[in-house]
Amino acid sequence: MEPAVTISPQRTKTERRRNWKTLVVEQRYLLLMLLPALLWAIFFCYLPMAGLYMAFVNYQPSLGGFWTKLFQSEFVGMDWFQYFFRNGDFYKIMRNTIASTMLTLVISFPVPILIAIALNEVRGALFKKTVQTVSYLPHFISWVIAANIIVTMLSSGGIVNDILKWLNLTDTSILFLQEGRYFWWIVALGNTWKEMGYNSIIFLAAISSINLELFEAAKVDGADRFQQIRYITLPHLKPTIVILLILALGGVLNAGFDQHYLLGNGLNQDFSDVLSTYSFRYGLQNSMFSYASAVGLFNSVVAFLMVVLVNYASKKLNDQSLF
Repeated sequence: MEPAVTISPQRTKTERRRNWKTLVVEQRYLLLMLLPALLWAIFFCYLPMAGLYMAFVNYQPSLGGFWTKLFQSEFVGMDWFQYFFRNGDFYKIMRNTIASTMLTLVISFPVPILIAIALNEVRGALFKKTVQTVSYLPHFISWVIAANIIVTMLSSGGIVNDILKWLNLTDTSILFLQEGRYFWWIVALGNTWKEMGYNSIIFLAAISSINLELFEAAKVDGADRFQQIRYITLPHLKPTIVILLILALGGVLNAGFDQHYLLGNGLNQDFSDVLSTYSFRYGLQNSMFSYASAVGLFNSVVAFLMVVLVNYASKKLNDQSLF
């Protein structure tokens, strides 16, 4: 019987270090290309996180250096967070944020999947390219322009009221943006219209990676197009759907600043005011910078916890996870 070979920990550590050095040398050009993105992330994403200290102090802006004033400010601990939770606005803001986000998710998440599957079934190349181009365009329009389009369409003399009157669904014009009960639906449908074509690119890419022999075998077995979608396309899209759903649920408190700020007004503020617009109003308009920082930090912490929890649940239930 041959004696067992014993590898010393020092030798293993030396070989591991040598492998790392070899990997760095072999991929030095790729690492060099990665350097600008790494520096950008450090300077614009991580270093500014030092400013989160503002949420725990009573920061008062005045002439002088920002960092000096920040670290010399009175430390108040969790006072700003307690003020936010006890504030009468907390429940209204959380209700608006969660309702608007979840309604947008329910409507906008499945639509790109349906578009990708439908485009994959289209055989006419010209029609397919035309639909793709038209559906992608709204993504490249800023929310300033998109909001003006939506406001014009929903105005008393807009096309939506004209269609409703033509169908005899209403006799008078509906003032959609002046009644809060319509606001969440307007934002959800606006988000869906703006992003559905662009988001479908990911699902189209996932569909294109499916082995065509699976579809040919299904045809031989007598499967029609709907059966091929159900038993081949959708199961292969499942990993992509799960990953994107985890990321979407992680942003459950990120209802979107642009659309709520541009479509909101004094008449629908009870439904349009979300965490992002609330922190903007108190931070920049009311100069309560520490309070706005506390609200923003609360948003980020909840988003992080949501990603971790949803990822854990997905890993346990479906064996699909982001990390």
